[in-house]
Amino acid sequence: MAAPSVAVNCEDFSEFQEILKVMRQIDDRIVHELNTTVPTASFAGKVDATQTCKQLYESLLEAHSSREKAIKGCIAQTSTAVSKLRAEREKDSDSLVLLKQLRKEQTKKLLSYKNSLTNLQQLTPWNRHAGQVFNERCRIHYKPPKSQ
Repeated sequence: MAAPSVAVNCEDFSEFQEILKVMRQIDDRIVHELNTTVPTASFAGKVDATQTCKQLYESLLEAHSSREKAIKGCIAQTSTAVSKLRAEREKDSDSLVLLKQLRKEQTKKLLSYKNSLTNLQQLTPWNRHAGQVFNERCRIHYKPPKSQ
């Protein structure tokens, strides 16, 4: 199960959240994926469990990397927009429109993206449900590299 590759729109935070939800599908469906791909003892000879677990592990890492990249990209994009608005605001300190835009970018978007990143960092593949389930089913068949 590969991580879906989706173009990220940082302008609409609701859409951004939906994209992250799609990108989390591999984590959400880990039990199903393991049940359908990793053989039980009675079917052990019919499927290469080592290769299957390795592919699933790589898919999990790819999914987490994609989500982190999307979140960090939106943080960078929003930070750039805030910097531009600040510069414009310094040139035209009487503009209420600029002030409103600046506040909107600073509070709504930037903080939301940073919160998303914080949540992502707390949910790395090996300290929550996906990692626990993966380790339970695949620890006999595949040991991830220590550097991960």
